[in-house]
Formats: sequence, structure tokens, C-alpha cells
Amino acid sequence: MEQFKWLAVVRHGQSTGNIAAAAAEGDAAEVIDIPERDADVPLSVTGREQAGALRRVFADMLADLRPDVALVSPYLRTRQTAAAALDGLPVPMVVDERLRDRELGVLDLLTTRGVEARFPDEARRRTRLGKFYYRPPGGESWTDVLLRLRSLLRDLESSRVVLFAHEATVLLTRYLVEGLDEAALMEIAHRTTVANCSISSWRRRDGLLTPETFNDVSHLPAEGAPVTRQEDVHA
Repeated sequence: MEQFKWLAVVRHGQSTGNIAAAAAEGDAAEVIDIPERDADVPLSVTGREQAGALRRVFADMLADLRPDVALVSPYLRTRQTAAAALDGLPVPMVVDERLRDRELGVLDLLTTRGVEARFPDEARRRTRLGKFYYRPPGGESWTDVLLRLRSLLRDLESSRVVLFAHEATVLLTRYLVEGLDEAALMEIAHRTTVANCSISSWRRRDGLLTPETFNDVSHLPAEGAPVTRQEDVHA
């Protein structure tokens, strides 16, 4: 990662899927009621407000500090976030499927209760293996997501880059940049819900890419947008 002078990750704004997932968990339902496929889930009204508020962060950056490029997950909610956050700014956006959300295979759209009721063996296997290594049938583990994230970061040549992606991407980028191990990553994951439209960033100082912000949402209330911390359907 020697090429980076500045690297940041933005989680997408609140989506209609976030709202549906929170409602399903609160109602102890087994299935999350989302009509679209995951790639087509849009931002909610609140999510659009959050994405608009995020624009101020990039607009206020000095030209020589602004990102050279924005890499964006192909999922609709993420593309909508990037488009609003960079509206009118000279930052090219490139969609890269390696930034897509983690895929859950047969567990797609199931709540915790739904997994335990419909796939009890998988629930036990997930508990035994842990979030880092557990791969549901037809889905991905966090280590699988790490492989495509490593590939993307290795291919980048720009020195100032912002990624628009998903909750797990924020945590896994921190794992890669800061050289964390599984235990350290899981400790952060267990105590942190990555906020919608939060920014996490690292800047090169004295030759090292060092933490600058993590899960920062100070720009949202400053622009009158609400803060939400709902987990992704695929968290």
C-alpha cells in the first residue's frame, strides 16, 4: 500500500434494506421483507439526506488533498451515495464489483431467528467457526471478502483514494491497513456498528499509512442529517 498518501472508506447511507432488517429483527421475524435483490436495494429518504450531507466533506477539501478517484461498489445504494457525495466535484467514479457486499448464500434475507429456525446446523457451525472464517453454503466468509479487497487495493495506482462500500468493507480495510489479526478485528467488530455515511480514513505520515478517522459521522449533524447505525442485511 506504499502508493497511498490518503485512503478512505465510506459506508453507504441508510438503505430501505437497513430499515427492513431492523424491523424484522425487532419483530422476531424469520425473514426480512425486501422485494428487490440485494444489489438493487436503494437509499431511504434518510439515506439520501446523509449522502447529500457527505458532499460538504469533499467540497471543503483543498484541491490537492481531494481524492484522485472514487472506487464504488456496484450495489445501487452505494452508487447513489457516491453520486450524491461527489455531485459536481472533479472526482472520477469507477464501479468495481470487488467492493460488493458480502454474499450470504442460503442465509440470504434471514434474521438471526430465521437462521436458527431453518438452518440450525449452520447456526452452530457459524458459532463454532466465528464470523471471520464462517462461509455459508453458496456465500462468502470475511476472508473471502478480504481476498477481493486485497486484489482491488493492490491494483490501484492513485495516491488519494476513497472507497464507497459496505459495513464489512470498512472493518476489513482497517484490518489490512493497520495489520490487525483476527482477535483484534473481532474485538473492534463486536463493539462497533459502522454508521451509515461514516468516513474512516488513513493518511501517510513519516512514511507510514496511519489512522486519521474511524466511523466518523460529525459531518452529518453539522449538515442537519440524522445519524443511523443499522447493520447491513449481510452483516
